[in-house]
Amino acid sequence: MIRLFAGLILLACFAAPAMAGPDAAAVNNAEFRGKPPANDKIDPIVVKAQVLLDRANFSPGEIDGKLGENAQKALRAFAEAKGLIVNKQPLTPEVWSALIATSADAIVVDYKIAAADVKGPFLKKLPARMEDMKRLKALSYTSPREAIAEKFHMSEALLAALNPGKKFDQADQTISVINVIAKETKPIATRVEVDKSAQTVKAFANSELIAFFPATVGSEEKPTPSGVLKVTSIDARPHYRYNPDYKFKEVRSRRAFTIRPGPNNPVGTQWIGLSAEGYGIHGTANPSKVSKAESHGCVRLTNWDADKLAKLLKKGIEVAFIERQAANRK
Repeated sequence: MIRLFAGLILLACFAAPAMAGPDAAAVNNAEFRGKPPANDKIDPIVVKAQVLLDRANFSPGEIDGKLGENAQKALRAFAEAKGLIVNKQPLTPEVWSALIATSADAIVVDYKIAAADVKGPFLKKLPARMEDMKRLKALSYTSPREAIAEKFHMSEALLAALNPGKKFDQADQTISVINVIAKETKPIATRVEVDKSAQTVKAFANSELIAFFPATVGSEEKPTPSGVLKVTSIDARPHYRYNPDYKFKEVRSRRAFTIRPGPNNPVGTQWIGLSAEGYGIHGTANPSKVSKAESHGCVRLTNWDADKLAKLLKKGIEVAFIERQAANRK
């Protein structure tokens, strides 16, 4: 018994301590030393890189602190725009230096939760079926935590990691958030390019790439259009109107119905209508699934990316659908 007790003490002494989540100082002071970050856990270096990409209009999608598919897409697009070479590892010392040069503002800052952040109303649960959504007065957020995370372009998991023990439902509470820097832009894009294979959206001003976004683009059942379309409408806080001619397999209704606006509306907070009936570029209720799921033929972005793209556009701008990667394989 004495030996067993001593053995337990020895194990306790050598056991690895529980890993704490990243704090504001760790993110703000993060420096890339050339070692590739892990892609399965929150890393302060990746948080910093994602925020700098977001500010530079090379969106990593949801800022989650992980070097996943969308962060890698954004890093490669940023490197290409800067004339930098990347191979298997998209985050290199050269790319890091170029990112750091884009902005000197703090990455994580204090934020006092406002009364509007916790006022609601909030949904108790977001229905899974569209038919059930049509009965709701608004497709609101499900919690202050979801609302605050989306406000600062971040995952709920990252928000929680930066604020251990906090619940986000009390006004005047100070928390740590991503320092999202919003710059007012005029409609300056002259063309939009949707890469159906890479699942990306690029906005150009003549030949200059001015914005990049990861996207969910179509499916085998409901493929995204081909060729060149035009922007026909730009609507913030859109209603979603289901037409039974769409024949979505998960929708049983044979009658048309309308779902009211809100961030958890099936098309999110923004609808950019295109010149093919029923198709558009829009937001989503599930930012973490952008480019990791299928759409009903439309082009799906995070809500904040759809809002940013809408500010760059005006009616009549061409949207070209390409399959560049497929063409390169031939």
